[in-house]
Amino acid sequence: MKKKLAIFDLDGTLFDTKDVNFSSYKYALEKYNYNLEYEYFCKECYGMSYERFLPEILKDDKVSIHDIHKLKKALYPSNLGQAKINEHLFNIIELLKEKYFLAIVTTASRKNCIEILKYFRKHDLFDLIISYDDVVHVKPNPEGFIKAMKFFNIEPGQTIIFEDSSVGIEAAEKSGAGVFVVNKF
Repeated sequence: MKKKLAIFDLDGTLFDTKDVNFSSYKYALEKYNYNLEYEYFCKECYGMSYERFLPEILKDDKVSIHDIHKLKKALYPSNLGQAKINEHLFNIIELLKEKYFLAIVTTASRKNCIEILKYFRKHDLFDLIISYDDVVHVKPNPEGFIKAMKFFNIEPGQTIIFEDSSVGIEAAEKSGAGVFVVNKF
């Protein structure tokens, strides 16, 4: 029986989806007459929940951030060809899967998470996916990580979390688990 847990972030950790997300948000925002610059997106938006960065782009406009996010999710599959897989990390996952439960905790939507996993044929590797849709508080709150540990009844001391973003690393540290920082694969 497995007594350890490995938790992985999706965007920037398992996959480089910066260009996928940028293109999807850029097209969604253009439909509402907003412009999104790549450099701004990379510095201020990527790795964050849309609820944190879209209000800053829209200012106090009447456009719903939820409408833009819904359109972004619809556009996401058409941009998946721009994603890059972290082959080294997936090799590590293959080595871990015999002794560790494998989970994803992401601020991405469940829909987009499953789409990219299926695109790269990696969906069946994971025992649990906790997405933006499954938590009340997103990273830097550790809720998603704690929820995964409780699901498997695994203590933080028996858990390793793979993260790349500052908010994700902060959440992982708050969870009490070990943290492995993924930096530019």
